[in-house]
Amino acid sequence: MKPAILLIGTNGQVGRELNKTLPRIGEVTALDRQRLDLTQPEEIRRAIRNFHPSFIVNAAAYTAVDKAESEESVARAINAEAPAVMAEEAKKIGASLIHFSTDYVFDGLKTFPYDEDDPASPQNIYGRTKLEGELAILASEATHLIFRTAWVYATEGRNFLLTILRLATQREELKIVRDQIGAPTLSSELARATTNILEQLCDTERGPLSLADVSGIYHMTAAGQTSWYDFTNAILEEAAKARAACPWFMAATSNLPLIVRRVIPITASEYPTPARRPPYSVLSNARLTRTFSLQLPDWRKQLNSVFAALPSKKH
Repeated sequence: MKPAILLIGTNGQVGRELNKTLPRIGEVTALDRQRLDLTQPEEIRRAIRNFHPSFIVNAAAYTAVDKAESEESVARAINAEAPAVMAEEAKKIGASLIHFSTDYVFDGLKTFPYDEDDPASPQNIYGRTKLEGELAILASEATHLIFRTAWVYATEGRNFLLTILRLATQREELKIVRDQIGAPTLSSELARATTNILEQLCDTERGPLSLADVSGIYHMTAAGQTSWYDFTNAILEEAAKARAACPWFMAATSNLPLIVRRVIPITASEYPTPARRPPYSVLSNARLTRTFSLQLPDWRKQLNSVFAALPSKKH
């Protein structure tokens, strides 16, 4: 019998993709913010007890990093307190919790990839509340998988890819930060990898892998690294080869031509924001590969795949 899966946060970038892939392995009940208010603990408890799932997949988060600096209580309710309740209820009913976290739990002062055992030192409220959520899950003793990811984007929602394409239709010059380094990660790749892992855990014929044995924190990002500046140039390079013949691309550009001519590199200090960003956000995926025999594609290959469905311009 297929396991029951409760997917929370189905209107987010990762949740939207998980809603497409998770039905391969189980019966999915998907709840968005209209159906489940994560600032209300009793609603969370009631939903979990009513559906009694085998897996609780939490793809919801308060991700407005700068806004969190002035909305700390809401960010904490969604990023820390809600996962704590999910973990408590998972423990009670024998369910497993799958949760997504962030590179922002680190200070970004390293110069080589962070592994899961590096000490956390968040530099903003978003990162602090996400770390609190991780710690609450660990303390609950529920079986769990925490996937830390970074620089997530998609062809829907609000993210860097769509912002750059929109701005490229409005401005001839873009100023982009060059001294923040990370690995842009496509939400559909996160969903694919997560579903692959749960398939392994559900397939008892493939081996003795059980979630209790592999519970813990894993880094899950694209391979490779780049800067926001170089990522911008790569986006525009791909966009220049394409014509607006795909719904997501047409929506991102409002079906307008790209007029951008120059991308100017600037430093983070030249683009101050309410929340401090880690200058180095590259995460090592070695534990993920070692445990589950999978690795996400390189960030550039992921970006190429987004534009692959767009017809090339004829010269």
